[in-house]
Amino acid sequence: MATPQLLAAGGLDYIVYDYLAEITMSIMARARARDQNRGFATDFVDAVLKPHLVDIAAQGVKLISNAGGVNPQACAAAAVQLIEDAGLDLTVAVVSGDDLMVHKAAFAQRGFAEMFSDQDFPDPAGIASINAYLGAFPIARALALGADIVITGRCVDSAVTLGACIDAFGWKPDEFDRLAGGSLAGHILECGPQATGGNFTDWHEVADSLVDIGYPIAEVSADGSFVCTKPENTGGQVTVATVAEQALYEIGDPQAYVLPDVVCDFSGIQIEQQGPNRVLVQGSVGYAAPAAYKVCATYADGFRGGQLLTFNGFDARSKAGVFADAAIARAKKQIKSQQLDDFTETSIEILGGVPEDFLGSDVADYQEVALKIAARHRSAAGIGVLLKEITGLGLATPPGLCVFAGGRPKPSPVIRLFSFLLSKEEVSVRIHRGGETIDHTVAPVLTSEPAVPVPHTLPPSPKAQSALTPVPLIQLAYGRSGDKGDQANIGIIARQSEYLPYIWTALTPEVVASCFSRFLDGRVERFLLPGIHAINFVLHDVLGGGGIASLRNDAQGKGYAQILLAQPIDLPVPLAERIS
Repeated sequence: MATPQLLAAGGLDYIVYDYLAEITMSIMARARARDQNRGFATDFVDAVLKPHLVDIAAQGVKLISNAGGVNPQACAAAAVQLIEDAGLDLTVAVVSGDDLMVHKAAFAQRGFAEMFSDQDFPDPAGIASINAYLGAFPIARALALGADIVITGRCVDSAVTLGACIDAFGWKPDEFDRLAGGSLAGHILECGPQATGGNFTDWHEVADSLVDIGYPIAEVSADGSFVCTKPENTGGQVTVATVAEQALYEIGDPQAYVLPDVVCDFSGIQIEQQGPNRVLVQGSVGYAAPAAYKVCATYADGFRGGQLLTFNGFDARSKAGVFADAAIARAKKQIKSQQLDDFTETSIEILGGVPEDFLGSDVADYQEVALKIAARHRSAAGIGVLLKEITGLGLATPPGLCVFAGGRPKPSPVIRLFSFLLSKEEVSVRIHRGGETIDHTVAPVLTSEPAVPVPHTLPPSPKAQSALTPVPLIQLAYGRSGDKGDQANIGIIARQSEYLPYIWTALTPEVVASCFSRFLDGRVERFLLPGIHAINFVLHDVLGGGGIASLRNDAQGKGYAQILLAQPIDLPVPLAERIS
């Protein structure tokens, strides 16, 4: 939807596309392993360029995309072929150097440790991809060399936007606050309509317009501030709340959001409504860029598989549990008889409950639930046994089993993420334009490292002059959650600044840890963003490995904010009555 919508809006200097996540890289690496001409986002070629090249050329809008994935040269070749077939005069440039697969054996010998878990470097034989997260200055250089379309491999999500800003304004590597502002603009844009009402806490406000939801536009100023808006006559909405939720999406410490080009402090940003669907964002602070790139490797670690089933009727939850236990027990018996190893992990989740038609009735024991059974095993054969036993148990089940999809699922590879830091001096970044290759080395910024910002804290909430009463957090705040590897973050934004002290007092790290105790294996960190009356929680080791290594129904923490928003917050009775 985005490209035709944005082209119809007109007046754009750049359109930026972010296709990549850790999961995406592993999928693309598998595609390249099957076909050396694959490994990039084919949608960029087939759905963006092919139908819209003529309009793109006529408007003179420049495109920047990390659609190159693990094979940017192949993506660029496909783009060039389309341009030639259309008889257009557009220049394509490629930023490369992020792919470090040729060094996998050397990295293993050097003993790099995982930057979050401290685990050893994986066996090189099982590695599918190794990519450095590049920054924005090579993109800006490619644009300065005359590129109309810039295709990169792995770069940080916000770099496609920051590269456009550097090109437009000539920002230098030591203009830290401006670089931080451009990075925040990229962070707001990178998930498309998540800034315009997608995944919004107050979803009912946009429910009728999601079909035609607008994609976000950033009108960036030379000082790094920007206005977020969307095309006219499109669905969704751009408000302080929708933008603030996206600002907190998938970040860690808001005072140290580390990117290749700048370390950002977003804790003091201000977000102000300027008019209908127009929101001003300003106040980002930046510090000197780090000396290293973050590098992510993906590697094979066995297989996983599972199935979703439904049960209905009285005691459906209990029925589902009995079925799941029996299926796993039968599978374990079979793999033992076949002299296979035991499952490395199994997972049973039962979701759902009393349907709406029965709420408040005298038959509340009637339930409709979804059952998810899954497991990991060293071999595809072991997972195949489980999937077969789930099917075979269908005639020996408690009553109420229903299956919508036909056929049996297949085992799929488990791909894990390994992240480490590598000096920028060891990464050779190159720009390819036509038949020319230009080396691009990011010049070091000669400045002393900044002092670590002092974490913000709030005074305790005012002592109540009356009795306290619990109020669900959702009445006091907006929430948005997401993932990074095996970590999840939950951003909570107070609807009114006066609510924030009460939320801060109630939601200690210990309380949040208790709320997620069934998932959490690590610690909880809490950070304050006083500029937008918000709190960010970071939960470590909480996603069962994260991504496609996890067996969880919510392997990326997307629903965690909804869980936390149900927590009660004690308020003075007069304030609670005023809110209600």
